[in-house]
Amino acid sequence: MILGVSGPYAAGKGEVIAYLEERSFYGLSLSDVIRQELEALDLSETRERMIETGTRLRSEGGPAALATRLIEQLLPDRNYVIDSIRHPAEVEALRAHDPAFRLLWVDADEAVRLERLKSRGRPGDPETLADMRRLEGREQGGDDPAGQQLAAVRALAHFELENTGSLAHLHAEVQRILERSLFFERPSWDEYFMSIARVVASRSNCVKRKVGAVIAKDRRIISTGYNGTPRGVRNCNEGGCPRCNSFAQGGAQLEECLCSHGEENAITQAAYHGVRVPDGTIYTTFSPCLMCTKMIINAGLAEVVYNADYPLGEVSLELLREAGVKVRRVGG
Repeated sequence: MILGVSGPYAAGKGEVIAYLEERSFYGLSLSDVIRQELEALDLSETRERMIETGTRLRSEGGPAALATRLIEQLLPDRNYVIDSIRHPAEVEALRAHDPAFRLLWVDADEAVRLERLKSRGRPGDPETLADMRRLEGREQGGDDPAGQQLAAVRALAHFELENTGSLAHLHAEVQRILERSLFFERPSWDEYFMSIARVVASRSNCVKRKVGAVIAKDRRIISTGYNGTPRGVRNCNEGGCPRCNSFAQGGAQLEECLCSHGEENAITQAAYHGVRVPDGTIYTTFSPCLMCTKMIINAGLAEVVYNADYPLGEVSLELLREAGVKVRRVGG
């Protein structure tokens, strides 16, 4: 779950974020990107300088520049709350990253907010209602497309929270919003196993093509394999395979190839460790070659799920079907 928080001065955004952080959300702020820029320039932080630097970064890198930098830090296994969203392009970038992204707008009466500003006493905060209105007017939007556009951000909010009551009331409202936002998508079993096969492929030492395979049975991984030179032999990327290192034409010089294939290694690894594979499913990033196809059939595997077509692989697919092995292609 990724929640964004935005709103005017002293509306209570910090209290919302603190509440969420206490509930295992990781707090991030687009303003931290600006602070890092000021630190690199050896400049002190002021409200005016933050606004100017943020505008410059958006002007140089596009209106979503701050969000783009922050998105690079997001991990798929965590809940996040993101502060200081001040441009609609930032909302769109976060929504593109995760369609389940939700934006919360926090607000309060301006007289209440001014009293909060006076009580916290931060340098650069406005001290009068006129000063606050002047600064907030600048942040609402203007002719500069790279400037802050809080009014446009508010229009994109999924929820609005009026923070004029007690802290307990604020927390209750945030809890209600959490319950309404409890939505996420889990990958299908095919997507799950194929994504693991892609990670397995990243271990390949073959210089021509990286292939990964996963054998699953009863929705449990029982073996994995990736292509590369045999155990105890110099790795392909270290010069171990003459065919691959000469970048031979596809289908040629196969008698010189010393690399074992991903499906082959998944099956032989299972045999090496005494793991039974009959009736299992092999997920592979490429459709199998003819040699691996024969191994798949004779090993008793019931299904082949692949992602991309292997060159010259149509005969293999026909042979699998003839042998009664189910064949499916998933993904692009």
